[in-house]
Amino acid sequence: MIVDGVDFPGGRHCETTALGALLGHAGLVLSEPMLFGLGEGLGFVYWDAKNMDFPFLGGRSKPMEITRTVAARLGLDLRVAETSSAGRAWRQVADALDAGRPVGLQLDCYHLDYFTTKVHFGGHVVAMYGYDDTVAHLIDTAQQGGAVTTSLASLELARAERGPMTARRLSFTVGAPAGPPDLAAAIRTAIRQNARTFLDPPIANLGHRGIAKTSAQVKKWLDRSTDPARDLPLAAALMERGGTGGSLFRAMYRDFLAEAATLVDDDNLRHGQRLYAEIAPLWSEVAAHLTTAGETADPAYLAEAAKILADLAIREREAMETLARIR
Repeated sequence: MIVDGVDFPGGRHCETTALGALLGHAGLVLSEPMLFGLGEGLGFVYWDAKNMDFPFLGGRSKPMEITRTVAARLGLDLRVAETSSAGRAWRQVADALDAGRPVGLQLDCYHLDYFTTKVHFGGHVVAMYGYDDTVAHLIDTAQQGGAVTTSLASLELARAERGPMTARRLSFTVGAPAGPPDLAAAIRTAIRQNARTFLDPPIANLGHRGIAKTSAQVKKWLDRSTDPARDLPLAAALMERGGTGGSLFRAMYRDFLAEAATLVDDDNLRHGQRLYAEIAPLWSEVAAHLTTAGETADPAYLAEAAKILADLAIREREAMETLARIR
């Protein structure tokens, strides 16, 4: 069983790739940066815990929040299902596919056959557009191969995995609104709300406060790690190439703001876009310093990363204060 017309070439981030594939099949074609921005996807989290081998830096909202927010902003028909029953979960997916609708899945990418780097991540999202007796046909990011297949057994393991950021065999379908959405209005609302969330985080690990906290903590990372040559370059790689679109999602948000400025005439939007154009490459500099610190065990590179992060906390706060004034 194959559903025709499901694709999203060049996707960089898993959830926006899956959402773009489903929406494109439904007749609503939007760019990946536009989906990310409408979904209020930009964020920051410094995550460390006693049971973690090494801290994690995240640059976006929680899994499925982009999809839910885009649906609310554009009036999409979003239907989400979760279940602990493997049989019921498969029937939900197969019924949609048999009816000609591709399905989004949240799962743990560790078990997928085509993933060559085996790391547990329970917030991975793919679009499924077909199956036969042995394999599932999926759309993933360009980095993971785009249109790929995995065994049905591996797919079930991925959906059944429990742990951080996992869901109970979550699946979803989306339908386009009856008429063309008011993108300009949706853009204004999404930018303002994303800015307010970033500027007023409930805890110090999030938003601009989280970036400032990271600037203090990162100087300790050589001592925090049991294997700096592994952990620091991996943290940098996740920032640049872990489905972020580069610069911990800042490059994607910059591109969203640039596209938004062609639809919304607002000086604050244009100024915010210029600020994020300056911000994005600084995150790549941080990643480069982390990599070199891990390779050389020289704390001077962590001190340089800390200086840039302290500056970024101020820059991003100022950029979001500007974007919050969009009307």
